[in-house]
Amino acid sequence: MRVLALDHGAKRIGVAISDELKMIAQPLEFVPAEPFGAFASRLQQVLAEKPCELILVGMPRNMDGTFGPAAEKVRAFVARLKESVAVPVRTWDERLTSAQANRTLLQANVRRAERKQKVDAMAAAILLQSFLDAGEA
Repeated sequence: MRVLALDHGAKRIGVAISDELKMIAQPLEFVPAEPFGAFASRLQQVLAEKPCELILVGMPRNMDGTFGPAAEKVRAFVARLKESVAVPVRTWDERLTSAQANRTLLQANVRRAERKQKVDAMAAAILLQSFLDAGEA
């Protein structure tokens, strides 16, 4: 079964999914972060279309490995998420995924306006691929 990854941001949540063999991550979409009810509804639709055994949420860390204010927001988001889905939820270090996603899109000559639309889902895919490559799935 698949793994779904979420890259939580203040405005948007990037969504990515693995293949059935849990080898390759691919970006799916981004969903507005607020209101949470609308996000949860869209997430339920995605899970109905593509059943998953795990939801992975990116946990922001400082470069020294400590947790900052952004991590507290993600912890609160994870707590709400666990109440709204039956799938297990786990966090994973997401340091530099957004920067890497932006670099990848720049190298692919994606226009600035399009990058803004794609960076969140791409960051979720990078997060998920690091999880899959670590053999955690």
